[in-house]
Amino acid sequence: MTKYYHITTYGCQMNVHESEKIAGILSELGYESCERIEDADIAVFNTCCIRENAENHAFGNIGMLKKLKKSKKDMIIAVGGCLTQQIGKADVLHEKYPYVDVIFGTHNLNDLKALIIKKQKQKKAVIEIKDEGVICEEEHPLRTSFPNAWINITYGCNNFCSYCIVPYVRGRERSRRSENIIREAEELISKGYKEITLLGQNVNSYANGTDDISFPELLRRIAKIDGKFRLRFMTSHPKDFSEELAKVISENPKICHSVHLPVQSGSNPVLKAMNRKYTVEDYIGKVEILKKYVPDCTLTTDLIVGFPGETEEDFLGTMRLVERVGYSSAFTFVYSKREGTVAARMDNQIPEDVSKDRIMRLIALVNSQTRSQSAQYVGKTVEILCEDFDTKKGLYQGRDGYGRMAYFASDKNAIGEFVNLKITEANGISLYGERI
Repeated sequence: MTKYYHITTYGCQMNVHESEKIAGILSELGYESCERIEDADIAVFNTCCIRENAENHAFGNIGMLKKLKKSKKDMIIAVGGCLTQQIGKADVLHEKYPYVDVIFGTHNLNDLKALIIKKQKQKKAVIEIKDEGVICEEEHPLRTSFPNAWINITYGCNNFCSYCIVPYVRGRERSRRSENIIREAEELISKGYKEITLLGQNVNSYANGTDDISFPELLRRIAKIDGKFRLRFMTSHPKDFSEELAKVISENPKICHSVHLPVQSGSNPVLKAMNRKYTVEDYIGKVEILKKYVPDCTLTTDLIVGFPGETEEDFLGTMRLVERVGYSSAFTFVYSKREGTVAARMDNQIPEDVSKDRIMRLIALVNSQTRSQSAQYVGKTVEILCEDFDTKKGLYQGRDGYGRMAYFASDKNAIGEFVNLKITEANGISLYGERI
């Protein structure tokens, strides 16, 4: 009799990729994927705690399974990810939701198979949270994002930004060996994957303090692999963005001319309080270096408003920076207090109404820039990589090398193909075109 699994994923691309690894583990145990959690014999929640909303959503959805668990007593519910790795959260989860069967942390992903088998042999819950993690090269992810593929190059973070929980739940920075990363890229490209994204909390600090190659050299070697494909990376920390990296992007056409460079704030006092280790002037200098070598490079960023102590003038500094850089798009957030971080203990927490006003003004500015840049596409021919079929729109969709999403009609399945489109319409961040 076939048994099924269902995975619910919250958070970043790293979690998306880790859910692919979880799917691979469950597949090895004989489970098959199903669309509805109600049909699952094992339900896994891969959680995030970076934002309060993600944490609340996870708790809410886990709570909704109480009734289902009563009717399906043999169903296994497993919860892992950043939320469970926080100090004390695994105990809170077990106490609040006693019907959860397996609780594991970010450093226990490779133990999940053994934990599930252990649970199948006993009635009581299995809880295992390790304090430190090791890199395992024996993973076999069940990839779900063709023609795109994610490759971890680092785990953890050493930066300790005052608002961020990542170093506490992901651990200190650890880098995979370059030969293993390159081998994985070669295998994916040989299987027909057309876009490779290298993942890390700070890819620019890859291999720091080791005898391995630098991040720019890693990009250079992957870009030399035969075949037509695109190469992306995220996330870059501005303090470690180098001129060498800009040169490598300019010299290798397979590396996309689109860089995610999170600035977080346009105020030096706020950046200092955030422990970002650069100034606005430093950041602008890095942008100018990138534009010098890659003039057509688009930039995306992360922006936080309402950080403790942020004044109206600090916020206006962020607005001025956005206007100056001209981001292609931006992920905008209201500061979210995270228990255990330095910022959570800071004075001068910003009132909710002030933060909401600022975020709305910032979003309006970012959206206006995005619309303006999208409008410049109309009438041009661009090459996109078709990634999926949007059932609601009835159109295929994909991105160009600069990260802009485009939609088009096609009589045949175009997923996984590079397609030339003549852009006929721009709507906010999205483009619409005719296949040539």
